Amino acid sequence: MALTRRQKEVLDFIAGFVEQHGYCPSYEEIANGLKLASLATVHKHIQTLETKQYLRRGFNQSRSLELSTNYLREWRKQQPGGAPRLEIAIQGRIAAGSPVEAYPGDETLSFTDLLTDRDLYALQVRGDSMVEDHICDGDFVLIEQTADVRDGDIVVAMVKGSETTLKRFYREPDGRARLQPANAGMQPIFVAMADLEIQGRLLAVLRKYR
Repeated sequence: MALTRRQKEVLDFIAGFVEQHGYCPSYEEIANGLKLASLATVHKHIQTLETKQYLRRGFNQSRSLELSTNYLREWRKQQPGGAPRLEIAIQGRIAAGSPVEAYPGDETLSFTDLLTDRDLYALQVRGDSMVEDHICDGDFVLIEQTADVRDGDIVVAMVKGSETTLKRFYREPDGRARLQPANAGMQPIFVAMADLEIQGRLLAVLRKYR
């Protein structure tokens, strides 16, 4: 859908902020960055852009905005230098403690294959409820936005319209859902399906060491 000049400025500001900081701006930062008169004006623009499906608000938090994957990709292409290279060479295979195996050929790991033609967003993990699935506090998870999930999938689930959590999803015989942590010290969450909104399925985990 067509954008007004101001709506595009809002989207471009959000995209630039995410590129620089690695997280979305708050409404206050958008207002200050674009010299908008009030937060109400920001809310109005955000609501309109959500209706036009250029972004989404998912998590009832200060920094809850998520740009559509397509818009962010196109924005990056328009920046100096164009779209970033989204593949790296595979140099070999390695087992912990062993030398790298010789690996002839020119095979690459393509992130384009991971990102193209999907509606994706990223979240940063807080807490250790999924640590036994090797998802740790501070990790970034790449989420495919979908409500079509199977038992055993790791999902982003909103419970009763307010609390959002990352857990394994199971359907119980009594019609409820079980949100299962991957931490032996924590109990599963049981919730009526009517009180549950699946907002996405885990696609990948990224851990930064610096």
